[in-house]
Amino acid sequence: MQIRNKQYSRVLLLVGATAIVALTLWSSGHIAHTLRQEEQRKVELWSEAIVQRAQLVGYTEALFTSLRNEERDKADLMGEAYRIIQEADPGAPIDLTFITRFIQANRTIPVLVYKDSVLQADINVAPSMRSPAQLDSLRDAMADRGSVIEFDQGLTLFYDQSNRFRDLQTVMDDIIHSFISETVLNSASIPVLLADSSLTGILRADRFGESDLSDTLGLIAKLMEVNPPIALDLPDAGRRWILYDESIVLKQLRFFPVVQLLIIGGFLLLAYSTFSAFRRSEQNRVWVGMAKETAHQLGTPLSALMAWVEVLRSEGVAEEVLVELGKDLDRLGTVTDRFSKIGSEPELTSGDLRAFVSDTMVYLERRMPRAVHFNLDLPSAAVEAAFNPALFGWVLENLTKNAVDAMEGAGELDIRLWKESARIVLDIRDTGRGMSRRVQRQVFDPGFSTKKRGWGLGLSLVRRIVGEYHGGQIVILKSEEGVGTTFRVSLPADSAF
Repeated sequence: MQIRNKQYSRVLLLVGATAIVALTLWSSGHIAHTLRQEEQRKVELWSEAIVQRAQLVGYTEALFTSLRNEERDKADLMGEAYRIIQEADPGAPIDLTFITRFIQANRTIPVLVYKDSVLQADINVAPSMRSPAQLDSLRDAMADRGSVIEFDQGLTLFYDQSNRFRDLQTVMDDIIHSFISETVLNSASIPVLLADSSLTGILRADRFGESDLSDTLGLIAKLMEVNPPIALDLPDAGRRWILYDESIVLKQLRFFPVVQLLIIGGFLLLAYSTFSAFRRSEQNRVWVGMAKETAHQLGTPLSALMAWVEVLRSEGVAEEVLVELGKDLDRLGTVTDRFSKIGSEPELTSGDLRAFVSDTMVYLERRMPRAVHFNLDLPSAAVEAAFNPALFGWVLENLTKNAVDAMEGAGELDIRLWKESARIVLDIRDTGRGMSRRVQRQVFDPGFSTKKRGWGLGLSLVRRIVGEYHGGQIVILKSEEGVGTTFRVSLPADSAF
């Protein structure tokens, strides 16, 4: 029942942990997916606004081109008007009123009129620019820009863009410059760059590190895999491409579940380790107290039994019986000594482990069922080791009794001892019912037992005696159901304890 409850608790804990992990991953994944959709929606709206503004800039540029052509047409008409005036016969009855009013109506376009390289008139030229040298300089500047119209009879007209057109052109340049800047200063708070028409160069970039920008082609290829580029057509600049990446927040959010689970796992591991240490410490104190109290309680009847042996000897009881009874009393004294040493640091003494194992097994063999055959494979020479006889005898007794119980009172028990490099190895093999893998994983746990009336302390104490007190190791070397089990105990060969 205890094992079943423990298994049920483990399954319940595993299901709960799996549910927590699944819920955490799903929640974080859902948030990341929602955030990505929101970012994509913002980028789509922002890109649409960029395209619309590009169209507006293009439309404005078209208006500027139309205005520039209109001013040139006006300049052509003005030059034609001056030509008519120059060619008019003073005696001819020609009405020049309309032509004169047309010339006077020009209040925006600066015009210089020359005939045979002689200045005839200047219109809409600032008073501060009307000195001969300044007018010649202005004429040369107009000629360099190609703003020249030549007529017959040596008449030449130089004109410039109107002040209104110049102001609008300045505003237009500022609009285009700010528009290009704003393509990378977006409200979506994501890394964005503006690439050239061939997608090989970066014109502007925002929220990218210097290491990213050092590899231009690699960065552009990476961004094209993340999101499709957005085409952008600008006046006087041609096609440009907008590329963007996921935001820093979204990237960090993808790793958040792992970090969160690691933090939770670390906290749970720390809490479990702390509580387990407290529980083990409390259990140790309880078992130490029980062991010492048991040793104390056994002391009185043990002394009385030893006195009764002397009484029986005086009564003439057979000496053979008294010898065997004395051995049992000595064994009981050893058990009492074991219980009294629990919780205390044992004293290890150097001795012949081979002789100790031999004597212990001879004693145990006489008290086990006759159907159990002991087979000892011990080296011929002494095996020196540092051990505590009382505690190590407990190890041998527990392993032997467990093996006899597993064989149900009939079978072969092989005990083999040998020295291997710097270790002393002891194998105890039985031909019992063996253990499943699940039982093998739990057999050394305190409180675990396959016996109905077992306390589950024997092998736990054995592992503690071998590991903590003798600096050795005990493992299940091999176990197969229906075949048997082999326990291996290894101890340091030297006596430096």
